[in-house]
Amino acid sequence: MDHLTELYCHIDDFYQQFKPEFEAHLIANGAKRLRACQISVPEIMTILVLFHQLRYRQFKLFYYHHMLGMMTREFPKLPSYSRFIELVPRIIMPLCGYLQRMMGDCTGISYIDSTKLTVCHNKRIYRHKVFEGLAARGKSSLGWFYGFKLHAIINHKGELISVKVTAGNTDDRAPVKKMATPLFGKLFGDRGYISKALEVWLTNNSDTTLITKLRRNMKPKPLEPIDEALLNHRSLIETVFGELKNLCQIEHSRHRSVTGFITNLLSGLIAYCWFPDKPSIKNITLHGQVAT
Repeated sequence: MDHLTELYCHIDDFYQQFKPEFEAHLIANGAKRLRACQISVPEIMTILVLFHQLRYRQFKLFYYHHMLGMMTREFPKLPSYSRFIELVPRIIMPLCGYLQRMMGDCTGISYIDSTKLTVCHNKRIYRHKVFEGLAARGKSSLGWFYGFKLHAIINHKGELISVKVTAGNTDDRAPVKKMATPLFGKLFGDRGYISKALEVWLTNNSDTTLITKLRRNMKPKPLEPIDEALLNHRSLIETVFGELKNLCQIEHSRHRSVTGFITNLLSGLIAYCWFPDKPSIKNITLHGQVAT
């Protein structure tokens, strides 16, 4: 309960600051302000994040078994499951803002990569209608898939710095400019990010230097020992993706709406940000240089 109280209070403090700006944005765009209901926006956000922290596989089971079965004292005004699902779309923007608040800071050592978010089995692509016009076929190191790509940049502490979701057929290099511009230091990636034009653009328009492995047909490019050691730790971001998928359940094929996909992804990323022990790189010392 101590963790639940801390989670709710942290989300509620954020929302009290976010709410005036959020409501002003709704009015400016001609949308109606959110009507009050028995359960508050911070409570809805807390329940969605808690679902991922407790590692349930199905939200309906979690809501009936855990929330309505064991948490009625902590949430005395819980609505029915169907009513809760109707209220979920109103917290998409607050979830985006809260995720931004929970992200880590650039430390000068960053890693970039992408991972697939499959939304259905390949045999059901022609029958799948939920993400029609949004998802696309793509290819990863594990083969073809249908869905989206999650592009992420992390620091050496395993903290998320920047994330972006694109269709499954998007080139990994496409979102790099926008994601890496606010960063500084060195950005390590795999061979999929090799691009002379991208490297030159980052050098001229940001404080970021892109460092990647070389293909077999490329001339050797000497690296500083510390850069080579950090590049060899690029598997760190693969470990982060593994925790996001296996522990936070950001990928599954049971989505029945685009809203469900978005809120599941956002709350899963937030749940990861709350992890007390994230994959990280310990001190690396080479020739008098230290990365901490």
